[in-house]
Amino acid sequence: MKIPFLDKLQGEKEIKGEMFDIKPIGIADIIAPSSIEVKNNFIKIGERMAKSYFIFSYPRYLSTGWLSPIINLNVPMDISFYLHPVPSEIILKKLRKKVTEVQAQLAENEEKGLIRDPTLETAHQDLEELRDKLQTAQEKMFRFSLYLTVYGDNEKELRTVETNLRSVLESRLIYIKPALYQQKEGFICTSPYNMDLLMVTTLMNTSPLSSTFPFISNDLSSNEGILYGINRHNNSLVLFDRFSLANANEVIFATSGAGKSFSVKLEALRYLMLGVDCIIIDPDNEYRFLAESVGGSFFNISLSSDDHINPFDLAKPREDERSEDVLRSNIINLVGLMRVMLGGLTPEEDGIMDRAITEVYAAKDITIDSDPKKWGVELSFPTMSDLEDILITMEGADSLIKRIQRFTKGVYANFFNQQSNINIKNRLVVFGIRDMEDELRPMALFVVLRYIWKTITASLKKRMLVIDEAWLLMKNEEGASFLFGTVKRARKYWLGVTTITQDVNDFMKSDYGKPIITNSSLALLMKQSPATIDTVQKTFHLTDEEKMLLLESPVGEGIFFAGAKHVLIKVLASYTEEQIITTAPEQLNKIKEAKRIASE
Repeated sequence: MKIPFLDKLQGEKEIKGEMFDIKPIGIADIIAPSSIEVKNNFIKIGERMAKSYFIFSYPRYLSTGWLSPIINLNVPMDISFYLHPVPSEIILKKLRKKVTEVQAQLAENEEKGLIRDPTLETAHQDLEELRDKLQTAQEKMFRFSLYLTVYGDNEKELRTVETNLRSVLESRLIYIKPALYQQKEGFICTSPYNMDLLMVTTLMNTSPLSSTFPFISNDLSSNEGILYGINRHNNSLVLFDRFSLANANEVIFATSGAGKSFSVKLEALRYLMLGVDCIIIDPDNEYRFLAESVGGSFFNISLSSDDHINPFDLAKPREDERSEDVLRSNIINLVGLMRVMLGGLTPEEDGIMDRAITEVYAAKDITIDSDPKKWGVELSFPTMSDLEDILITMEGADSLIKRIQRFTKGVYANFFNQQSNINIKNRLVVFGIRDMEDELRPMALFVVLRYIWKTITASLKKRMLVIDEAWLLMKNEEGASFLFGTVKRARKYWLGVTTITQDVNDFMKSDYGKPIITNSSLALLMKQSPATIDTVQKTFHLTDEEKMLLLESPVGEGIFFAGAKHVLIKVLASYTEEQIITTAPEQLNKIKEAKRIASE
């Protein structure tokens, strides 16, 4: 059935003998609420409620950006400013009269021999200063009005918002009142009519008035550190030293292709120039080109590789450590590694494994009474085969022996049953685990991380440890626990741990995911997937606007957190840096071709 365009009809029409005045339907009829009910302390607009407030008192001093916490409250709100200019000649006339009164009062107090009144003296000083600035046109005077209208679904929600507003403002000695019996006028004041119906004004000069400017951004520029990127809010430089915070740990969450590896490589390259060593665990061998470009070391961790790491290696105790503490801690970590390698241990097997590892060290004369200086030199470290030999002599270890033989005699022996032959004394060291079988990756990560931790604890030096695709280590409890322990203790060893993951949900499923974030003073959030954005928003307390921003962020942009501050950042590299750190296949081919031509 065709519907007639009644909005085109005008005037009176006769329908079934009756006369009707038909009015056209306009845009106002479409957008208007179903009803508006004005109460003494709120307005009900359809199903929603609105309540208007005015600010009536300010302190003597206003700090820049004092309105920013109100604007950043995650509640719907309308804010309006009204600036009514006041002619300078009128103000100067009133100030002259006021100065005369204050001077007279000061003179009278002096004649009477009264003690000095700091309030009067301060008022006189302020008045004279303001007169000078008005006279030279450095300042102007305005009657300033500030109104707020907040929204909620019910009166309880409005009261909660009002409590938050009062808490934020009164902590700055700024006071608000609801526009009682004037809610209609208050609502109009915060609507785009440019009508100040309440006229609750405060006389202000230009300087304090400028502090009400609402659009400000955090600044992360300092005199030390490296350039992380450009602040997208104000185009300032994000210069920061991660080692200046309570801890130097960092977490990076981003989808594949968002630019997280590019950002990390750029950060590592710039810290290398400041004398900070960098160790990287690389799941895709994409840091290899960086290591080769700067003369670093790259170790290929795989079953067929010639680079070996012995899980039983021990770090030599530092001057402030006891050898028994180092040995005991290593045994505990090795039991955890065996739980990962052997697919879990029963309580009985756990006890057997603890005794077996203790005995395998004792068989090599490595005990709490031996000289730590001889560890790994005159006293060689045991291997997995030595552990198997000890287990054979122990009762109830049959299942353990069968499972451990995969790593002593099977195909896995080439990696797990060898003495260490690598040296990580280079400034930049990369461990590539791309060629390691997927089943063995979590254990290989665990072994590599333990070896790195041994090196880190051996000597104090400013270092960065980058763990890419950390969710692989978080798959099992032992790996996650060791990673958390590394993050938590890193500060004591002058270490900054960077934890990178693209699978946020898997990372947060672990009991150690949130504590790792809590113990990281820095965070970089780049483009997120819709499947994980809610988890990220909840974890980092993002606003809805920041949430949408992360869903649509271009490559290389995101939100950078440093302590209590965070800014919108764009990561930028120079041409030379980009040639070193790029992972784009087309760029790598161009570089290789240029090198080939140069060599010819």
